[in-house]
Amino acid sequence: MPTLILVRHGQSQWNLENRFTGWWDVDLTEKGVAEAKAAGALMAEKGVLPTAAFTSFQTRAIKTLNLALEEAGRLWLPVTKDWRLNERHYGGLTGLNKQETRDKHGDDQVHIWRRSFDVPPPEMESGSEYDLTKDPRYAGIDIPNTESLKLTIERVLPYWESDVLPVLASGETVIISAHGNSLRALVKHLSGISDDDITGLEIPTGQPIIYEFDDAMQPGERFYLKDMK
Repeated sequence: MPTLILVRHGQSQWNLENRFTGWWDVDLTEKGVAEAKAAGALMAEKGVLPTAAFTSFQTRAIKTLNLALEEAGRLWLPVTKDWRLNERHYGGLTGLNKQETRDKHGDDQVHIWRRSFDVPPPEMESGSEYDLTKDPRYAGIDIPNTESLKLTIERVLPYWESDVLPVLASGETVIISAHGNSLRALVKHLSGISDDDITGLEIPTGQPIIYEFDDAMQPGERFYLKDMK
C-alpha cells in the first residue's frame, strides 16, 4: 500500500539557542545529527524503506534526509527539493531569541504570532541581515516577508497535490523531510484537524510519522513509526 513518512529535521543550532528560524538557513547540532541517524535506523529496523524522497531548500532538512537515508541504506534514492516545503517564514522575528521577544512584546502577543492560525508576525524589513533576496537558491521566487500557518498551508498543499500525491498514488513509499510548520500543514490536511486545533499540535524532531493509504488514496490514522508493531 502507498505509505507516507513525514520527518521533521533534527535539532538545529537555532532550536538549541531558542531563536526564531523560519527561512534562515542553519545547520543541525550534534543532537540533530543523532536524531536524523536514529530516524533512518528505525526505518531499517521496521522495514519501512522509502522509494521516493522530497525535502525543502533548507540545510537542516536536507541533511536530516541524507543522514536518515544513509542509515536506512537508501542514500542512492533520487531526491526532489522544493522551496514550498520550507519552514514558515517568521518575518521580522527571524533571528530573535524567543524569550527576549516575550520580554519585549509580552507573552500574549508572541503567542499570537507563534500559534494563531492566520495572524502573521511583523514583516521582515528589506535589507535585513536575514533578507534572502540575494540567495541564489531563491532566484526567481517571490520570497514572502512573513507567513502565518494559513499562508504556509497555501503553498504546501498545492505542491502536495501536484508533485507528491501522484508519486504516492503510484504505490511508492514516500519520505518528506521538512519542518515543524510545513509538516503541520500536511498533517492538518491528512488528519482533518481544525484550524483551532492544529496550532497546538507539536511535531517532534527526528520522529518519523506514518500514514498508510488505501486503494482510494484515503489516509489511515497517523502513527509514529516507533509505535509500529
